[in-house]
Amino acid sequence: MTESKKKKGALLVLNSGSSSVKFTIFKVGGDTGESTPLFGGQLDGIGTAAKLKVKTAQKELMADESWKHLDQGTVPAILPHLLEWIESKLPEDLPLIGAGHRVVHGGENFDKPVIVEGDIIEQLSNLEHLAPLHQPQNVAAIKTLATSRPELPQVACFDTAFHRTIPAVNNTFAIPKEYTDAGVRRYGFHGLSYEYIAHNLRENKPDLAKGRVVVAHLGSGASISALLDGKSVDTSMGFSALDGIPMGTRPGSMDPGVLIYLIREYDMNADDLEKLLYYKCGLLGISAISNDMRDIEENEEPGAKLALDIFCNRVAKQIATFAVSLRGLDALVFTAGIGENGPIIRDKVCAELKWMGIELDEGKNNTRGEEKISTESSIPVLVIPTDEEFMIAQHSVRLLNA
Repeated sequence: MTESKKKKGALLVLNSGSSSVKFTIFKVGGDTGESTPLFGGQLDGIGTAAKLKVKTAQKELMADESWKHLDQGTVPAILPHLLEWIESKLPEDLPLIGAGHRVVHGGENFDKPVIVEGDIIEQLSNLEHLAPLHQPQNVAAIKTLATSRPELPQVACFDTAFHRTIPAVNNTFAIPKEYTDAGVRRYGFHGLSYEYIAHNLRENKPDLAKGRVVVAHLGSGASISALLDGKSVDTSMGFSALDGIPMGTRPGSMDPGVLIYLIREYDMNADDLEKLLYYKCGLLGISAISNDMRDIEENEEPGAKLALDIFCNRVAKQIATFAVSLRGLDALVFTAGIGENGPIIRDKVCAELKWMGIELDEGKNNTRGEEKISTESSIPVLVIPTDEEFMIAQHSVRLLNA
């Protein structure tokens, strides 16, 4: 497509939850055809005490205000008001030309981003049972824009799509084939984050990008993936976002017999288990103090120390496991909130992997902004900030221009 035909304007990237909306506005098109972030922020406390906080791409505060004057019932109710606010901040020559959405689950049919048209919304709604706490929120935002701004093109980008390259040996559970055929398998999540890390490595460290890389996406929700030549070959999250390593309030991998025991001995039903596993386990469950790693690190209580030790131990074990999946290891990357900002976590994890040839440079690990934090003789250990919004913008612009 010629430069003159490329769409020019502003692109809205949305990540919608049950009581909050994260967003970024990108300037797209122009002479370079690149997507450039302009401003972004979060509208949270929806339903209780809505508050909008926005910063420019240069990290300058653009808004910090209460939205109590609006109907705070739901994200769909308040989203049209957010769009009006966003458009009031855009120059006249930079109209809103589209919206890109993070959608947690693409099921078996969606292996790449798509323009939302035809029965796409219905298909996405039909996947809500696979991600009951995330998918409905993502779909609700798409439905709202389709109703309030039907002329605005929308793009759905899936967290599961990046993991479609995982071979059957790594994504198949040891269950009867009839269930596997019905879609019960390892899907993997945080795919947009892993895709960005693969993109970043290709741009900045092409030799490493072609190799065997384990990426640790450590945040309130956490997972680890094994990349070979920039493609996913294994990942810790499975059929749901509960699997893998312990998280803020989710348990990670556990003996399925525990669930049978809880059903029989504590008279739990599916709803009880869902509430327990998504909201009461992980760091919060172990420590009985907090689901926030910063609180855990600062607390001297035995429960907090145990939670920290278990988290780091399970992360290290998962990294070592994926060295098997990759038949070796050429680099380890830490990303996301804890991965990018947690020198204590990185140190404890890598200390358990020293036998693999991983060794951190203490000074670099404790210096904010350092990318390579390993010693020269070690397997490279990198800290790369993730940017899922960038990937959504790239996919959206490509599809809008197609």
